[in-house]
Amino acid sequence: MGNLDLLADSLEYIEAHLRDNIRTDDIALACHCSRSTLEKLFLYVNSISVHDYVVRRRMMLAARQISRNPDASILDVALEYGYNSNEAFTRAFRKVWYCNPSEFRKRKFVELFPRLRRPIGKGDLYIMQRRSVDISELYDFFVERKNCCFVCCDIRELTVINEISRKAGDLGIIETMKRMQEASGEDDVVFRIGGDEFCILTNSTDEEYAQTLADKICGRNGETYVCDGRDVPLTLWAVVTKFKGRRIKYNDLFVELHTAIENGKA
Repeated sequence: MGNLDLLADSLEYIEAHLRDNIRTDDIALACHCSRSTLEKLFLYVNSISVHDYVVRRRMMLAARQISRNPDASILDVALEYGYNSNEAFTRAFRKVWYCNPSEFRKRKFVELFPRLRRPIGKGDLYIMQRRSVDISELYDFFVERKNCCFVCCDIRELTVINEISRKAGDLGIIETMKRMQEASGEDDVVFRIGGDEFCILTNSTDEEYAQTLADKICGRNGETYVCDGRDVPLTLWAVVTKFKGRRIKYNDLFVELHTAIENGKA
């Protein structure tokens, strides 16, 4: 089995068993490889351990459930995702979202930790350096709003923030999504397309409206968030774009959004 097939199989297995008590050994066994091989390859390509990825995906789905069903019992959600108590679930939830599940109900939910996609490559040569995430659940929105504007954002100098601590980087990601949410309209959709790349899919074809959102986001550049008592400044790029193809194809759209970000930086 090639490396790309191994990664694809591991991602499929993880997604199918997020509600089960799976360990990294179980995933490696299902993919017919050693644990060390899977761990090294997963970390190299996805920049995250298998265990941390599983936890983040579980907490993403749990957060979605908590947000969209206000009457759901936190304990019931905890049990669904393999946690035997509120305390254990809350500890895992806080490590990902940096708040308690009950506090999260007050937030507008976003796809902050979407599933990873199979990386693009040929043989053992990976030709896509960025982490590739799966936004296929939003495909119907893309088709429905084919002529609407996107606002694409990227964090400036995330590497510098990550050098402070991993927690600082994670909080920077959450702060970015928060600023985009607060700038966007009620019908706009905020989602993540990479490690530190994000988009707003507006419900408008008006580029001036989209530019207003971009200006609101950039107008907060330099504002700080707090990580362990330290003020960390956050600055974003933001660029407005539209899909230029005649018919929306998922991979073409994905590439166009990333290209718009790179051109915006230039």
